[in-house]
Amino acid sequence: MLVRDPVWGDIDLSDDLESLLDTPEMQRLRRVRQLGLAYLVYPGAQHSRFEHSLGTAHAADLILRSLGRDRDPWAGPVRIAALLHDIAHAPFGHTFEDERPLLPRHDTPARMREALGGEIGRRLGVLPAGEKALAVLFGEAGVPLWARDVVSGPVDADLFDYLRRDAYMTGIRQQYDDRVLRSLEVLDGRLGVRLERHGRLRPDARSEILQLFRMRYLLTERVYLHHTKIAAGAMLAKAIELAGEAGLRPSSLLRLGDDALLDLLAKGDYGEDAGRLASAVAGRRLQKRALVLDRRQVGQDRLEELRSQLEQSGRRRAAEGEIAAACGGQPWQVVISCPPPPEFREMRVPTALPEGIFPLDSPPGGDAEVQLLAERYRDLWTIAVFADESLLAAAAEAAAKVFGVAAHGHA
Repeated sequence: MLVRDPVWGDIDLSDDLESLLDTPEMQRLRRVRQLGLAYLVYPGAQHSRFEHSLGTAHAADLILRSLGRDRDPWAGPVRIAALLHDIAHAPFGHTFEDERPLLPRHDTPARMREALGGEIGRRLGVLPAGEKALAVLFGEAGVPLWARDVVSGPVDADLFDYLRRDAYMTGIRQQYDDRVLRSLEVLDGRLGVRLERHGRLRPDARSEILQLFRMRYLLTERVYLHHTKIAAGAMLAKAIELAGEAGLRPSSLLRLGDDALLDLLAKGDYGEDAGRLASAVAGRRLQKRALVLDRRQVGQDRLEELRSQLEQSGRRRAAEGEIAAACGGQPWQVVISCPPPPEFREMRVPTALPEGIFPLDSPPGGDAEVQLLAERYRDLWTIAVFADESLLAAAAEAAAKVFGVAAHGHA
């Protein structure tokens, strides 16, 4: 089966992959946007998890060919696992997996097993490579580590597709060169990159892998952690949390798409406050930044302390209520965003250097350029208080008192 893709061109899908596409579970991914609420900032960011899944399967095939393992007994299972790697993604999944954890992460075995029931499970069961594909997805014993890494490693097929696809669909004029694939190699059983030849460092290969990571940083800065997207995500996460308290079962989200979830919440059947927040997100009537705290402002230790306190739903809701009351607002009119620190796990990819094999971010003697990029990435982490525009000045002052900081985060 040949599929025309705007990012990769023609994608040639095997009969095994084609047999899985027209299942309700795969087709649901057409209704789940790859970038969640980023379309409120970048109108073109309407691409879906379905497209990304096709692209990831294609990228996995490119990696296998580059490694010379496209005919390996594990190649077929890896391609299937790559196609299915996001099968458990709920609508706006990262919003309530990371911002206000209501479900286990989509890539945990429990979530994957639940999502792989029904028709897609039956079709997998009759494929010769189906059992091994599940083993790759679940990270079971006996799966070669390199095979698992192609699907879910520091530098994997997922990364190669989403960087290219997200940049294209948001209009970010950044790209990586396909030559980076040539540096991929199995190192001590793991998928890694070789930056050495004949005992000498290869500057060209190093430049290509660093460009991949610069692109990862840029998309995180401009898209994934854009303040408008963060505001919308925090509002929606609070709406889902409130709806859960009113009877919405988190597991039921796995049957929905993005717009169906927004419509469901906006009706108000799961509480008026959840409905108000969802309606505001759907209509792009977003709360504004009242206070923003980052590492340079309050330090890493203080941010971590606040995060540990606020990740407890009751503590966060109490703080939101206190700030809202202090400025004469309602609890739903103030939302606190306290996501976990952004993780740059790609930097830990095994790397063959003249001195031996080391993680890219900790070679002998260090690497100033890599460390600077990692440091800039850590600086993107913020804890923010958002409030309705009518409450903004008062909310900034009240939030500063609650957190014991100077009120200089008002935007």
